[in-house]
Amino acid sequence: MMVKIEKKIAKYSVVKEEEQEQPQVAEVAAEEQVEKKESNVIHMHEKIERPESLLGSTYKIKTPLSEHALYITINDIILNQGTEHEMRRPFEIFINSKNMDHFQWIVALTRIISAVFRKGGDATFLVEELRSVFDPRGGYFKKGGKYMPSLVAELGDAIECHMRMIGLLKDDGLDEHQKKLVEEKRAQYEASMKSTEEKSAEAFPASAQLCNACHTKAVIKMDGCMTCLNCGDSKCG
Repeated sequence: MMVKIEKKIAKYSVVKEEEQEQPQVAEVAAEEQVEKKESNVIHMHEKIERPESLLGSTYKIKTPLSEHALYITINDIILNQGTEHEMRRPFEIFINSKNMDHFQWIVALTRIISAVFRKGGDATFLVEELRSVFDPRGGYFKKGGKYMPSLVAELGDAIECHMRMIGLLKDDGLDEHQKKLVEEKRAQYEASMKSTEEKSAEAFPASAQLCNACHTKAVIKMDGCMTCLNCGDSKCG
């Protein structure tokens, strides 16, 4: 490319090869520094020793299948604490109950899940694996009308809740259009049921059907179309 020089040349010099290489050397040094900084970031792996104390959360599971509740405790470890790479990851899980009928498989399951947590990598697959377990005797509805195909599936539901709480799973939720649709449908239904006592403030109608999209017993017929009051799923689109 040609450049027109309109001013007088006051001084000139020839660029040496060493001077041309200096910017490249500086770029390489900067990249090496970044790589070195990233290499110091600690990721979850099975050789990390358990600290003396861990942060934890306990979740209660009460099913109609058992007289006694299950208490699920998930303890987390904080990696790279105090840095920009700080992360909270599940480290171990414990399940406690007065019911000793399922003691063996509960102990086995907690040890396997804890081992997967400590192994590192993406442990979110556990949620879908556990929630896909079906009880041959049939499932049940938990509080709020959500269907659980088995006790193991509800365990997976508790782990999912914990992973969302620590930020390991992102809550996609409903978009603005879906939220508006659900609010409109619920408002229409509540207005139509003001003269009856069938609708309560906390639950869906007793006559509602199970939704195939969100597995909640919240599907009712409105305007000639089956519509879910929980997620907005509709047979009419």
